[in-house]
Amino acid sequence: MDKTAIENLLQQVRSGTCPVEDAVKKIEGLSSDPLGYACLDHHRVLRTGRPEVIYGENKTAKQICGIMGAMLERPGVVMATRVDQAKARDIEGEIAEVQYFEEARMLVARPPQKEDLNENGVVAVVSAGTSDMSVAEEARITAWCLGNRVDAIYDVGVAGIHRLYASLDKIKQARVLVVVAGMEGALPSVVAGLVSTPVIAVPTSVGYGTGFGGLAALLGMLNSCSPGIAVVNIDNGFGAGCMADTINR
Repeated sequence: MDKTAIENLLQQVRSGTCPVEDAVKKIEGLSSDPLGYACLDHHRVLRTGRPEVIYGENKTAKQICGIMGAMLERPGVVMATRVDQAKARDIEGEIAEVQYFEEARMLVARPPQKEDLNENGVVAVVSAGTSDMSVAEEARITAWCLGNRVDAIYDVGVAGIHRLYASLDKIKQARVLVVVAGMEGALPSVVAGLVSTPVIAVPTSVGYGTGFGGLAALLGMLNSCSPGIAVVNIDNGFGAGCMADTINR
């Protein structure tokens, strides 16, 4: 239950269309919901503006189904990240309204409608290469599900810098940029040197041996000479999407 739902409930109590006893019952389970293997934090959306999101890796399909089912008893978007195809198929067979985004490895139920998206500005997700797309898509789907309009600009890395310049007008129109890159992680530095927009840099684990699973890209981004860059963890598209939402709101 988000802030709008709470306000509507209180308005109903004030107008007399909802008895106080019914309102109390709706509020009673608001803070947490113990399931044995999980304790859901339904109050999170009221504290932070974002709902609790299920981290699907190392959870079974049965556990994810149980958590999603409990979350779907209340209003709002429901998301699960890092869900592989096999688990997703099992969950889709149990929960009809869930949708699987294969590239992002995310399950989503009740995403926002177009008319409900934030009108303040656009989040643009920019990726260096096609191999970075899984992380970029995790950022894109996360930002969208949190209520943002999102543009995707993919495969514009520094090995063919003209591709970036071809999309520069669109990039400059965004209010927040999420820039995803592996290898040496140079793209966020280049982008930040061309725009006045906040840049959230996301290193990926894409790269050869001395990339050290994304460590080279992470260090390159942390040592960028372009100001205005903030860096999230390796492959953390979800965290980047959440930070973009925070800035855009």
